[in-house]
Amino acid sequence: MKLSGCNFHGVIVIVFVMLSISSTSAMTNFNVLNFGANPIGRTDSTDSFLKAWNAACSTADSTFIYVPKGRYLVGSLAFKGQCKSPQIIIRIDGTIVAPSDYGVLGKWENWVSFERVSGVSIIGQGAFDAKGPSLWACKASSSNSCPLGTTTLRFTNSNNITINGLTSLNSQMFHIAINGCQNVQIQGVKIIAAGDSPNTDGIHVQLSANVEIFNSSIKTGDDCISIGPGTKNLWIEQVTCGPGHGISIGSLAKDLEEEGVQNVTVKKTIFSGTQNGLRIKSWARPSSGFVQGVRFIDSVMRNVQNPIVIDQNYCPHNENCPGQVSGIKIKDIRYENIRGTSSTPIAIKFDCSPKNPCTEISLRNVNLTYLDKDAQSFCCNVVGKVFDLVRPNSCL
Repeated sequence: MKLSGCNFHGVIVIVFVMLSISSTSAMTNFNVLNFGANPIGRTDSTDSFLKAWNAACSTADSTFIYVPKGRYLVGSLAFKGQCKSPQIIIRIDGTIVAPSDYGVLGKWENWVSFERVSGVSIIGQGAFDAKGPSLWACKASSSNSCPLGTTTLRFTNSNNITINGLTSLNSQMFHIAINGCQNVQIQGVKIIAAGDSPNTDGIHVQLSANVEIFNSSIKTGDDCISIGPGTKNLWIEQVTCGPGHGISIGSLAKDLEEEGVQNVTVKKTIFSGTQNGLRIKSWARPSSGFVQGVRFIDSVMRNVQNPIVIDQNYCPHNENCPGQVSGIKIKDIRYENIRGTSSTPIAIKFDCSPKNPCTEISLRNVNLTYLDKDAQSFCCNVVGKVFDLVRPNSCL
């Protein structure tokens, strides 16, 4: 074990909600068509969806909201909690479609949002189509008139949430956001957006505990999964990522007072053509935050620019960089059974804070190559150990 200078060295029990319509006979059922929703998508169905939710929410029994096959044009939907119903299952077999004018949704922070709800499950084989490409094109033109954009699906301050089997297409910004929630299970989702779509994180988790993400495919223009401050007890398994920016803890150190990230497991993941694989990133500024107890296990890298990276000097595009020293404390990070190919010479990069070096970093059974040759590793301000085979030769 040693503290390296900056150098190169070459050479909860998951409950799957899979209910058919017939199995909900004991529940009180609500079909959005009965509230006037138009399945052809020619007229706005926003009020119909809200009326169906209000009817379910005000019922004392467990309830079931059904969205049949079809295309439903809706604007911003804000579903509020404190419901009488102890359980609300929403089955979506149709496609929820955003207005063609990106400005209609772009002025809202969220397209479909749930706040202070408990026991809500969204299931089915349906989709959310946010029609993001026109907004992305506006942003690419450097126009100052473009709205920021909206998150497709957000849960805030909610408990016991299930999202199963849905598809999110072309979100204006984040596809799915989990903020301030407890006990969330995301299973079998598909997230699709162009590789150059801006700020289209697949799944973002922050200020939340006991979140599980399983068996999902994410293709997007930003982080496939981004993990923000205040996240603990997060389990990610059998996720494919690419295109995208990888699975990232951070960015952190945006604020001086910031909650830490702890007890995160990322297991059996595949990265294909991504900018990063397994990443921890923080701005170089003071912060009370930390990252600890992270396990990266059984990952395959296929032509990934930065397969393993800790970057405590994060500053995208090198614009308005704080130029200070990161206060984020990073320790107890394990990489096990990571293999595949890097598209750049440096396959392992640990660029840690000189004030708060990364500690208890371990590499075990890592095999990463570059163009069928030995790759390189880079270490700065990091303490760690190597076990068994590690390739490239570690600078720890």
